[in-house]
Amino acid sequence: MLHALYLLLLLAGAAGFAAHLLAQWMFARILRTRYPDKWAILAQSDSGPVNRMRLWARLQRVLRTNVAELFDDPQLLRWHRIWRHAPWLAWPCWIGVLLIQALATTH
Repeated sequence: MLHALYLLLLLAGAAGFAAHLLAQWMFARILRTRYPDKWAILAQSDSGPVNRMRLWARLQRVLRTNVAELFDDPQLLRWHRIWRHAPWLAWPCWIGVLLIQALATTH
C-alpha cells in the first residue's frame, strides 16, 4: 500500500513539474507567434537581442504578473494558469515522497 502511494506521489509530482515547464514553453510560443510585437519587448533590449538566460528571467517576470489577462486570449490565459498552479500540485507530492522515504529509513 505504501509503495503504491509513494509511486503515485512521485509520478504526480513529476507530472506537476513537467506541466509547469510545458506551460512556460507554450506561453512563450503563443506570445512569439500571435503577438510578435509584444514578444519583441521581451527579446530585445536597447543594445540588441538579449541572451537566453536574460530572456528566461524576463519571461519569469511576465509570468509572475497578471499580464496574460490583458491579451484576451483563452489559450494564453490557460497556459498561464497551469504555469501558476502546477507547482502547488507538485511540491506537496514531492514532500510526501520525502516523508515516505524518511519513514521507510527509520523503520
